[in-house]
Amino acid sequence: MTGSAEQPLQHRSDIDEQFARIQLAALFRLAAKEGFHEAVANHFSYAISADGKQFLINPYGIHFSRIRASDLLVFSADERPDFSDARIDITAWSIHGAMHRNNPDSRCLIHLHPHYATALLSLASPELPPIDQNTARFYNRLSWDVGFDGMGIDEEGERLSHLLGDNHCLMMGQHGIMTAATTASLAWDLAYYLERACRTYITALSTGRPLAIMAGRQPRKQPDNGKPMTARQTSSRYILMRCWPCWMKKTPPIETSDN
Repeated sequence: MTGSAEQPLQHRSDIDEQFARIQLAALFRLAAKEGFHEAVANHFSYAISADGKQFLINPYGIHFSRIRASDLLVFSADERPDFSDARIDITAWSIHGAMHRNNPDSRCLIHLHPHYATALLSLASPELPPIDQNTARFYNRLSWDVGFDGMGIDEEGERLSHLLGDNHCLMMGQHGIMTAATTASLAWDLAYYLERACRTYITALSTGRPLAIMAGRQPRKQPDNGKPMTARQTSSRYILMRCWPCWMKKTPPIETSDN
């Protein structure tokens, strides 16, 4: 199951929904364990159709630490849901629906307001210069939004969905972060290390001393064919093989039904 779900988009039909539910439920448990949550606020999603328009998302009102695979709701990016349903967060559907509709390669989306990243994004001129390994990973690989216009409803969701570009991470000024990836494992790894990178930078700034900025980013690893690896290749292969199984072991058992 894991192998087929990790294939590139062009080789994949609809994703196995149960696999996606378990992966997404695990992300909420991990976010709760790491303190990357605001109780029942924030939202993650996982596309389950080849065109990305059908997706799973968390219902409003359940703490991240309690979300089960069976709790996740299925939405269409093209069909406006009934917002009188208390389980549906209008901002969640507006932002994630637009993101999945306009970025079909972004199968898994994580939207958070983590402490250090949000603090960084509250500065007048936010930036994340390369001062260590983690910050260097994101050097010139972040999309920045400084046009925050309130809750991400309708037009605001559409606006945000066109800012990601070729990057995996959107820095949402005075708001939070969103990571977008082909797999849950890469989306989580990006969110985790992006918050750690912001923590290092904010801590370094707090000393009041000059920063030691790297002269240039680290060279990318070379595959056997001698051609440079893309950022996605460098990250996703290692994460899938080594990191994600270790993260999964940290999560409590994920219930897959209401029983």
